[in-house]
Amino acid sequence: MKKVAFYTLGCKLNFSETSSVGRMFEEKGFEKVDFEENPDIFIINTCSVTENADKKCSSVVKQARKVNPNAFVAVMGCFAQLQPHKVASIDGVDAVLGASEKFRLFQLIENFEKQPETLVFASNIENATEFHSSYSLNDRTRTFLKVQDGCDYSCTFCTIPQARGASRSDTPDNIISKANDIVETGVKEIVLTGINTGDYGIVNGVRQFTFTELIKRLNEEVNNIERIRISSIEPNLITDEIIKIASKGEKIAPHFHIPLQSGSDIILKKMRRRYLTGLYTEKIDAIRKYIPDACIGVDIIVGFPGESEEEFLKTYKYLSDLDISYLHVFSYSERENTLAAEMDAVVPVNERQRRSQMLRILSEKKRRNFYESQIGRIRPVLFEKAEKNGLIEGFTDNYIKVSAESVTQLSNQIVWVELTSVNELGIMEFNYVKEEIR
Repeated sequence: MKKVAFYTLGCKLNFSETSSVGRMFEEKGFEKVDFEENPDIFIINTCSVTENADKKCSSVVKQARKVNPNAFVAVMGCFAQLQPHKVASIDGVDAVLGASEKFRLFQLIENFEKQPETLVFASNIENATEFHSSYSLNDRTRTFLKVQDGCDYSCTFCTIPQARGASRSDTPDNIISKANDIVETGVKEIVLTGINTGDYGIVNGVRQFTFTELIKRLNEEVNNIERIRISSIEPNLITDEIIKIASKGEKIAPHFHIPLQSGSDIILKKMRRRYLTGLYTEKIDAIRKYIPDACIGVDIIVGFPGESEEEFLKTYKYLSDLDISYLHVFSYSERENTLAAEMDAVVPVNERQRRSQMLRILSEKKRRNFYESQIGRIRPVLFEKAEKNGLIEGFTDNYIKVSAESVTQLSNQIVWVELTSVNELGIMEFNYVKEEIR
């Protein structure tokens, strides 16, 4: 029995796809093992959002060769699609699989044994029209369920449409069926993932459904699931109905991760985002109106071409005043074949790093303020499987991290707690509460 190991770079969607490919190997009789367990085959699923993600791919290949110099190394995913021949030139890579090919690897690769030359399977991205259902299982407590792929937006900084193709989705019936299958394995939380999740509904090139309709049906038709969490959603695609469904306290978690990218309307226009700060503020206000205790995360890019100190400070002040819970901060990274890479007024790398650090400090303040606002609340916590230093971590429905002394029966269980204080590590402390107190 050959052994296969996987390494995933990038987003939750990549994790769902890696897990599905892993099950394909297991169904073929391969043994799935950890990266360091001397596997015969390494499968590396790549990201290409930033230059660092590209570099990380080379580093992981190098690491794989150290573990087993004779292993077959296949690289798939976004970096493989965008620059297949660059990936093929990495010493030790035996096969490259693009967006249309990664789910056909058993048809394309005969025996997963080293060849004289690297095998490259990466067709034009326009061929990536089929939706491949994927979900993670047994890797983490939460399951990432892919509902949408690709993107029809044309943000000037982004290569995702070139790496993933046009927006396409699974049908609601298929998603509900998969979700109910997942629940049967004992999973308590499903995270809906996609490249542009809120754009859900395009099937066979035609818009047939909406994300709002999907959320409503999942809430009503997925039995015995404790939580359904939305991974990320564009502000222009958040409807009042989605917010109201989440406000009912049933299955949809009170947690929204909403990309902003800049608090300057000038920069948002240069990025070709589909909203300005006025709309973004309206969406945050609507969430706070219906779900005061919701956790709201924000993606931000700093150092975009033309972002002067004045425009950056607009972003800083806008975020400082906004009632949000945390930030995911990214330094702008030039990507080949994007309009932004050709723009003038480039911000020096050290300045991008300085601005990133300022916003990360602001994020810590925002997170702590949000946590402190929840002290005294009674909320359900789902405890994870992973244990660290004798502690087991968990998250409330509104995405507050807690930790407790490791107790076996806590893993993958939902327990009601009273949130009591925030410790020096920024983790919420709590007291267990009896069921009748909730």
